[in-house]
Amino acid sequence: MPLSRRGLLAASAAAAALGLAAAPAPALARPFGRYGSPARRLTPGTLYVDPHGRGDFTTVQAAVTAATGSGRTLVIAPGTYRERVAVDAARTEMTWLGATEDARDVVIVHDTAAGTPKPGGGTHGTTGSATTTVQADGFTARWITFANDWLRADHPGVGGTQAVALKAQGDRGAFLHCRFLGHQDTLYADTMALTAFARQYYAHCHVEGDVDFVFGRATAVYEHCHFRTLDRTDLATAPYGFVFAPSTALANPRGYLVTRSRITSGAPDAFYKLARPWVPSSDTTARPMLTVRDTWLGPGIDAAAPYTDMSAAHPWQRQRFAEYRNTGPGAEITVPDNRPQLSAEQAAAATRAAWLGDWTPWRRC
Repeated sequence: MPLSRRGLLAASAAAAALGLAAAPAPALARPFGRYGSPARRLTPGTLYVDPHGRGDFTTVQAAVTAATGSGRTLVIAPGTYRERVAVDAARTEMTWLGATEDARDVVIVHDTAAGTPKPGGGTHGTTGSATTTVQADGFTARWITFANDWLRADHPGVGGTQAVALKAQGDRGAFLHCRFLGHQDTLYADTMALTAFARQYYAHCHVEGDVDFVFGRATAVYEHCHFRTLDRTDLATAPYGFVFAPSTALANPRGYLVTRSRITSGAPDAFYKLARPWVPSSDTTARPMLTVRDTWLGPGIDAAAPYTDMSAAHPWQRQRFAEYRNTGPGAEITVPDNRPQLSAEQAAAATRAAWLGDWTPWRRC
């Protein structure tokens, strides 16, 4: 995102916070579990990925490149895949399955930031920093960790500290029991174009970061998710960061919906804002939308002032921010004007079905 913070994080603390400090998962005798093997495929369209050479490919990107057409499945064996992966728009209806059904065992990670120099000159920018980019419609991922472990402490001279773990742009993108680990701009839930309304569904997922770590203009539902804000050693005063930074297009009636989830923190109490609106230079008419309902907000959220501006030209009060029946210390209404609430009638219309229409991915959870 265009607004960055230049803080430093202790590398050891950051690595631990990202959950990447542990040793890689050991090689297993049967790396693909109940999903078969290359000799006995789950389906004719299944490709197997294993870093130890017991599958069809040793890297995720090699398997994606080979998976031409529509409806292909990748079964990914335990391991840490240090690579950048791109699924282009032509590879529709693709599914990725973590073979052990535990997202901690399959980690796709890289360490690129917006300010990282490119070999031919210039820098990568926020979009170019993404470890994994998914442009295809109908993409599903289960039991996968998407991470970007670029650390501010390792690059004190870099100003562009945005480091995306996943950028999702396609319609009908479902992420089930996945983890998204990073610091600034961890999860980029976006669309392919300003005029495209991409629907995305995140269920039973874990997302963590510090600055604007869930952001973009997609129509996205986050259900039964855990959002965790990280501690920082480079800043002495609040706020440390912001959980959500939607950039919903004005013509889109639905932005981000967070329901039946929870927000915890590794930082001091009240050191994080729940959200701020992102009105990018590429879409100055954007009217960010965020609805948080039936969600537990921990003490890390500033209850007195949970929202703030990213730009004085676009104050949060003019955007589409609302809450409904949230609980926890971070949800306490101390200044009513600072926490817009849905009416019961409005809440009845703020559902996953209303957001996602005829697409019902929760039936596959």
